[in-house]
Parts: sequence; structure tokens; C-alpha cells
Amino acid sequence: MKKLIKGLREFKSSYFSTHQELFEQLSHGQKPRVLFITCSDSRLDPNLITQAQVGELFVIRNAGNIIPPYGATNGGEGATIEYAVEALGIQQIIICGHSHCGAMKGLMKLQGLREDLPLVYDWLKYAEATRRLVLDHYSHYQSEELLEIMIAENVLTQIENLRTYPVIHSKLYQGQLKIYAWIYHIESGEVLAYDPHKHAYVLPQSQLSESDTEDSILNPFPNCDVAIRSHQNQPIEATQEQEFTISASERFPMPRLSPEQRERIYRGSSQSN
Repeated sequence: MKKLIKGLREFKSSYFSTHQELFEQLSHGQKPRVLFITCSDSRLDPNLITQAQVGELFVIRNAGNIIPPYGATNGGEGATIEYAVEALGIQQIIICGHSHCGAMKGLMKLQGLREDLPLVYDWLKYAEATRRLVLDHYSHYQSEELLEIMIAENVLTQIENLRTYPVIHSKLYQGQLKIYAWIYHIESGEVLAYDPHKHAYVLPQSQLSESDTEDSILNPFPNCDVAIRSHQNQPIEATQEQEFTISASERFPMPRLSPEQRERIYRGSSQSN
């Protein structure tokens, strides 16, 4: 606690004092540019990894970056999504998973949590689609590889859940919303996003249109142009929306999917809203 109190003093005397104009503007209201949905894990800081200023990100954080389907619960996730898109007019959403995710480790052993961590058990059931998909189709992987696949597939699951919200469905139909899928690697500081044209995991700035090239939030690595190949999965772009299906890159090793498996993972993706 002493360290935190010291930090409060340093914030007021250093950062705040040199950004008084910014905080004066923020006192009159907020206009965030991106809804950033990620895990509560203390090793992941959305503003730090994107170098976003105060007021630029509207953030949802919980164990496992999980979005319960619409109507499944009265938790704060749905209300925050609705407020972000409808009231604040946010037009870009990022769902960001991360390596070594404890929630996904728990999801792999879900039944073992029922007695000692009953609330965690109940919460992780909202990612049951992730668990079932991975166990049914990637059971030949073990340990760390299986965890990496679980992390990657969970981003896909949560995007599907996000699309069940009426406000999201409506904005996507009108071409007024884009959804991005990211995975942050704690050990390297690298963020990978799925590219719908290259069918590969790449650094996020390669996905920007010409009109977005100065977007500092979605371009955290302006001096790096390295692409990382992926073995599967491509999102479908329709009516100007970007829908991302996430799978394994070289860091998430999986075999190339058959057409039947791709159809299963894309279920409904190519259909118009």
C-alpha cells in the first residue's frame, strides 16, 4: 500500500501536472475511440501495450476476456458493451486474449473447480463452447500447446458471443462497427492479429486501411513489419464488417483444417446479418 500511495503523489506531481489540459478536457466528458475487451490478468495493461492516452480506450476486463451471450446474465459486460456502442458511439472493438492465461488453464480442468472455486466455475461455463471445441477437435495436443489453442479459440468464441447483442448485430449490419481479434504474448511483448486477406497472423498495423494509418491505438508497433504465418482460419468480411476467427499461428500450432472443419468454425460467418 505504501508503494501505491507514493505512486499517487508521483502521478499528481509529474504526469498530471504536465497533462493538465488533457484532464481539463476529460472532466467535461469522454470520447473513447476503442472498446478494448481483455483479461483481468495483472500482466496485461491495455493502455501500456497500445501506448494509448487516458480517455482513448473504454475497457472491459474480467477473468478470461469472456463475454456472456446476450441474455445469459445480468452482469456488467452487456451493459458496458451497450453503453460503449450506443451512448459513446464507439465503432471499433478489440477482444484481446493473452499467453499463459490462468482462466484458460482453469477451463481445461473445469470440473476440478466446482468445489473450491464455485464462482470461477460458474463464470468459466460461459466459455464452454471453447472448451468443447478444443477437446473435441484438438485432443491429440497436450499441455502448453493445448493451452495455447484454448487461448486462441476462446477469442473466437467471445466474438461469436459478442455478435449476439442486438446493438452489435445492428451496427454490424449497417457497416458501422469493426471487431478485431488480438493475442498478446507476455514473454515477447508482441501482439498478433488475424489478417483476413493474408490468412496469417500479422502485426496489427498491417490491417489498417489508408485512412487509419495514423491511428496510434491500433498501430502500437509502427517500426516493425514482420508477419507470422498461420496454418488456418480466415474471417469473412461482409457489409464492411470485419469478423475475426482465431486459431493457432506458429505460436499456436495446429494442423491445416479441412473444408469441413473450416465450415464448422466459421458457422454462420459468411451469411449476411
